[in-house]
Amino acid sequence: MAETKYIFVTGGVASSLGKGIISSSIGKLLQARGYNVTIQKFDPYINIDPGTLNPYEHGECYVTVDGHEADLDLGHYERFLGIQTTKANNITTGRIYKSVIDKERRGDYLGKTIQIIPHITDEIKRNVKLLGNKYKFDFVITEIGGTVGDIESLPYLESIRQLKWELGKNALCVHLTYVPYLAAAGELKTKPTQHSVKELQSVGIQPDILVLRTEHELSTNLKKKVALFCNVDDNAVIESRDMPTIYEVPVRMQEQGLDRTILEKMGLPVGETPTLGPWKDFLNRRHKATEVVHIGLVGKYDLQDAYKSIHEALSQAATYNDRKAEIHFINSEKLTDDNIEEALKGMEGIIICPGFGQRGIEGKFVAAKYARTHNIPTFGICLGMQCMAIEFARNVLGYADANSREMDEKTPHNVIDIMEEQKSITNMGGTMRLGAYECVLEQNSKTFEAYKQEHIQERHRHRYEFNNDYKAEFEKAGMRCVGINPESNLVEIIEITGLKWYIGTQFHPEYSSTVLKPHPLFLSFIKAAISK
Repeated sequence: MAETKYIFVTGGVASSLGKGIISSSIGKLLQARGYNVTIQKFDPYINIDPGTLNPYEHGECYVTVDGHEADLDLGHYERFLGIQTTKANNITTGRIYKSVIDKERRGDYLGKTIQIIPHITDEIKRNVKLLGNKYKFDFVITEIGGTVGDIESLPYLESIRQLKWELGKNALCVHLTYVPYLAAAGELKTKPTQHSVKELQSVGIQPDILVLRTEHELSTNLKKKVALFCNVDDNAVIESRDMPTIYEVPVRMQEQGLDRTILEKMGLPVGETPTLGPWKDFLNRRHKATEVVHIGLVGKYDLQDAYKSIHEALSQAATYNDRKAEIHFINSEKLTDDNIEEALKGMEGIIICPGFGQRGIEGKFVAAKYARTHNIPTFGICLGMQCMAIEFARNVLGYADANSREMDEKTPHNVIDIMEEQKSITNMGGTMRLGAYECVLEQNSKTFEAYKQEHIQERHRHRYEFNNDYKAEFEKAGMRCVGINPESNLVEIIEITGLKWYIGTQFHPEYSSTVLKPHPLFLSFIKAAISK
């Protein structure tokens, strides 16, 4: 295949229909046919990246290996395709405008008036084709955030219109809409889809394929009607019903020939349908797992998407342990010594969640203490690991006022602190340790047993670190620093070896757990929770 093919995924009617899952599924199916695929997300908001967004606004912030704070859909791309994305896979309007404004300030435009068309749209087009040009992918799938009809997505749609015109057969648009069921009338309604397609046509884009999100089965007649009214082929109307798991979606899409239709429309040979063997094995194990493992998620954001990657990593690890993970959110703001026993009742393991800031932090200490003294398998991630260290300093080392410098500027026992070289930086995004860093594991540790290798690389997103001045005291009292960054000598992993499973990681292992390669620490944690 000489030229890169471009697939655009847009959404209409409502947001949150799962463009990310559809993009990932298309990518998975093309990848299974031997094509080299990448997926990128273009977000219409003006933030430079989601790093400063509250998780309630946009779900979790995902981190790529090269240290970019990205949209959570990149997590889906990586989990489905087993690829690594980078900064280039997630572009926001903020970044597009910033780049154009920077060029204008440098005088690159030679005194021209800078306008949305052509300057902003050219910059969008340049970014759409960047990965294809640089790495010669067979397919680049571009998901456009937001909904058709939003003011803010117009420049993106105009760019797609131009690209479809310029690229001809090498570009294709998949439009995802919603078919609601009106209970009072007892019918499914296609009108919102028709309006959505009309809206797309009004900016000069004719979708090639329609994916209809629905809670009910769609009849052949209904699909024919949509095809007729929206100018698409009968075989290009695909039903996407709610599934027990998002990992079923590629299989359902393949059954309806979505990948075949794409290849035909782009003038490529169709060939054999891939068997998706390992993927289906994973799904079969998932279906067969009847026994449940109960995991408590101790955090402050009562929203599924806030801890998306942790949810997925737990659910993948449970499947490979032939269990179903039932995840219970436990609000750390409400935890006290009096109600903790009740809150953790029936939990076979707990995760102490990552996060920033003071809110809900005391409850995390309460949970860490209870789990440590009652030997409940416990996994602390990032801030969760720091909470385990602070709780240990307070209740085992006897420093009742121990804290993180993040929570208490004046704490006399700053077991968690900001590094000297970071203190002078004032810009919030500038002080973080972001992206993949090396870590060397101590051989006789539970962590090493899980990884089965000495050198690992994991992704970070934090500002504060374990204070090495306290390291010797911690180790003497039984909390060992079993993972160290070789360059900076910073502590990456702590564990109490005498307990069943009590491990905290300064990094975010959940970011690198995928469907076909579940993360070793999550596998080991779930195993410990089951044997409880």
